[in-house]
Amino acid sequence: MSGNAREPGRSTIDRLLTLLDVFDGAELTLVEIAGRSGLPLSTTHRMLGALERWGGIERAPSGRYRVGLRLWELGTRATIPSGLRETALPLMQNLYESTHENVQLALRAGHDALVIERLTGPRAVRTVTEVGGRLPLHATGVGKVLLASAPAHVVSQVQQRGLARCTRYTLTEPGRLAAAISATRDTGIGTVHQEMTLGTSSVAAAVTDGRGDVRAAVGIVAHSHVDVSRYAAAIRDVAREISRRVEPDAPVGRPS
Repeated sequence: MSGNAREPGRSTIDRLLTLLDVFDGAELTLVEIAGRSGLPLSTTHRMLGALERWGGIERAPSGRYRVGLRLWELGTRATIPSGLRETALPLMQNLYESTHENVQLALRAGHDALVIERLTGPRAVRTVTEVGGRLPLHATGVGKVLLASAPAHVVSQVQQRGLARCTRYTLTEPGRLAAAISATRDTGIGTVHQEMTLGTSSVAAAVTDGRGDVRAAVGIVAHSHVDVSRYAAAIRDVAREISRRVEPDAPVGRPS
């Protein structure tokens, strides 16, 4: 993105979106934001000032910048994730109560899995998952489910972008990933063992809309010593019930 930020003719809104896109949950300095966005320091400072006055960006006591409440407020108004979350949450809570494992719900957003809900507790394994955070499609249970239902050009693009090695167990060879995707399609279940984070394993199943198209995935993340296949039936049942409760004619989402 930094290579495009200085292209002649880019509009102010393009630059503004480029700037916002650098925030990943951490507080950043002016120099860090300018470096990540590829925008000049003066432009970055001016736009951050405008965003701060609007409430989209806040200054922490340290002087660093972070995402403001105004953007969070706008995000909560997004119809697709909020409707799906409201439908799925009671079922996810039941699943958490019966397993005491991490339960998460994700949509495909381009080449990533976007987490829109997550439940955890003191007995669950620690994960890198955050609501609003993104996970790689090739290295997570929910990601494999979403990738298995993605158009062929998306799968190709994910492979062409390079399969990041998150751990020594991550499938980074296109052939092995293709086999895993095929198995996910056949079984309706996506599983990973220490591919995203050492010490964790996950299992996931697809949530479909009124047309039967996969629009989301619900999954469990557990300690790696747990045989997550024992949760396969439960996660499939929860995914099926969420799908049943989604309004028949209301698509959950239309990822590109």
